[in-house]
Amino acid sequence: MKEHDGFMKALKCRECGREYPLTATHVCEFDFGPLEVVYDYDRIKKSLTRAAIQSRPQTMWRYRELLPVVNDPTVGLQAGFTPLVKADRLAKKLGIRELWIKNDTVNYPTLSFKDRVVSVALSRARELGFDTVACASTGNLANSVAANAASAGMKSYVFIPSDLEQGKIVNSLIYGAHVISIKGHYDEVNRLCAEIAGKFNWAFVNVNMRPYYAEGSKSMAYEIVEQLGWRLPQHTVVPMASGSLLTKIQKGYQEFVKLGLVAESEAAIHGAQATGCSPISVAQKAGLDFFRPVKPDTIAKSLAIGTPADGFYALKAMKETNGAADDITDDEIRDAIKLLAETEGIFAETAGGVTVGVARKLIDSGKIPRDDSAVLCVTGNGLKTLDAVAGHVGKPCEIKPSLREFEALLAHEEKVNA
Repeated sequence: MKEHDGFMKALKCRECGREYPLTATHVCEFDFGPLEVVYDYDRIKKSLTRAAIQSRPQTMWRYRELLPVVNDPTVGLQAGFTPLVKADRLAKKLGIRELWIKNDTVNYPTLSFKDRVVSVALSRARELGFDTVACASTGNLANSVAANAASAGMKSYVFIPSDLEQGKIVNSLIYGAHVISIKGHYDEVNRLCAEIAGKFNWAFVNVNMRPYYAEGSKSMAYEIVEQLGWRLPQHTVVPMASGSLLTKIQKGYQEFVKLGLVAESEAAIHGAQATGCSPISVAQKAGLDFFRPVKPDTIAKSLAIGTPADGFYALKAMKETNGAADDITDDEIRDAIKLLAETEGIFAETAGGVTVGVARKLIDSGKIPRDDSAVLCVTGNGLKTLDAVAGHVGKPCEIKPSLREFEALLAHEEKVNA
């Protein structure tokens, strides 16, 4: 391994195992398999100890030997190390002994788990000499690329489906990014971006930079293990769009076991989708190792990827860990968002509703036993998807500035609730 490659060895095809140099490339030229970063774990073991990790700043970069940058990161230095919340009130409602929420609704700077992957992708893009970054996005990634590029003084182009939630569109425009709205669904946006990436010398975080970008998701797994007191969770429920987050959480758990940072134990990883875009969960429930592409139709727009790039690998990860998948309707998503908010004071976007609602289904069906412990990955903030719940959460009670009117209101409420 060359000294200037840091702790990385190469990019390796997930299908045939051929190795490639650590450049901005993402597919094997022999079988078109996706490329993945491989590391020198023997070297990492020497410096990445529990004591070393705990002595470092509380961000995702405390695990930097396992993240694909050569030098110190330069973008997104505050990202990660979000709270792991013990959710006793929600646990009681769902009927499970112990429940935790990995709360990425408060991630920095754009309130979603995408801040993890973007800080890695942009730090690596800078190392490779890029000054313009871009992405295809269902919203959260666009927000994060726009914000992190702005703070790093890089030019950014973000490509989004035109039917995105207004909150996410404004949240990309505010940072001065070039926001391109495409009349079509995400898979069509993604296809266009692959063509653009082939023509322009830009760092497309989820095209030519994808092997590096995807690795940022592992930081969520590392934090969960450390925050649980250096143990693997019995169950982890993960929302699935491309399926990448679920596969990287599995990789993160495996790496900590390999490095001796945590004891090996049963750690089932379960996938959650919206019924209106559920190619992976439909395949998992049918016992298939392949999925059929679908046309998305759901309020969970951040999960609306009908041809998930990592769908095959997500199915494999669930099978290997004895995990399961399920999906829920738009009404169930709204109910789950409200339930999480009312029990734990956490306002999640639609993807968080999917995770909570599917967890409830998996507990009810016995796929997550009631005597076990589970971690739910809540990946984005509800302020981004107000459209989805507006009109479904009631209205404020309006009165004149009069004590008599307020007392009458209280009396009426007591009567209704009696």
